[in-house]
Amino acid sequence: MRLRACIALLLYVSACATSAPTPTQPAARDPRLANLQRAAKLPWTDGGRCAVREASEPWPELAERCFHALDHDRIEFHDITGRCAVASAGAAALGVGVCVLAAPEIVVGAVIVAGVVVVGFAIKEALDAYELKWADQEDARPAPETRPVPETAPAPPKPSPEKRPKPEPKGPDFPPVEPPEVSERDRHRCEPVPVPHHLGGNKLHDKCADRIPNNSFPGGDVFVNGKNFDALQLATRTLWEVKTDNFDTFTDDLRDIVVRSQVPKLQHERELARACGFDFKVGVRSAAHKAALLKQDSTFKVVVMNWC
Repeated sequence: MRLRACIALLLYVSACATSAPTPTQPAARDPRLANLQRAAKLPWTDGGRCAVREASEPWPELAERCFHALDHDRIEFHDITGRCAVASAGAAALGVGVCVLAAPEIVVGAVIVAGVVVVGFAIKEALDAYELKWADQEDARPAPETRPVPETAPAPPKPSPEKRPKPEPKGPDFPPVEPPEVSERDRHRCEPVPVPHHLGGNKLHDKCADRIPNNSFPGGDVFVNGKNFDALQLATRTLWEVKTDNFDTFTDDLRDIVVRSQVPKLQHERELARACGFDFKVGVRSAAHKAALLKQDSTFKVVVMNWC
């Protein structure tokens, strides 16, 4: 309830600071469609199922209820306008990410996503259904009456003595080379593929991952079963995910939000690793973070990374 109250106050501040749309700005025909189009630009761990389920609600409600399903390793939130801090100190305490995501307008630089976003399958199915619905509506409309227009022969252009058309250069006779598509089989293969860089660009995160004891591929991620993992210990066939949250400085409410958003994603990543015969461990920087994760799922293997 505190978070919803904070978001409601934030929306009031945003409404006062935002000018009314001009007549030239097209309004969305359906608020549900507008929510789906906005959600399609974000990375989801559940394929967008939560966003589709909550798409009929106002965007702030959708953002609050589905925040846990975002791929938090690929997305960063920045309070560019300062509205989250101005609207309520409680909003910032409960999570700036939820507060920024719930804003009615998209502010440049407020939401930064690493890598290319592939539209979640659930969102794509919902958007495709809208396209089919509109196509049926367009086909059902009567064709406008057209009247024949008398044809007039255009006057031939006068040749210019000074400027003559230059022949267009001919390109190569072979078609341009396109990047090969990744097949479904390659996307879910179990053979580890080293990636020459870490996804996200967080220096502390990368340092902690690279210093994992017996890391077989320091300096980059390892692609296994459709997922970039932070590290791999080949000797023990163990895949790692690293979390570098400054957990000890968080309020109790923010700790709860962070852990509840991380647990479903870590469980999914563990299943991907196990499906290929790998063990799975989670690296954290705080004993309190470890305890919070184990409280949600006691079967996790969590290690406090004393090396970073």
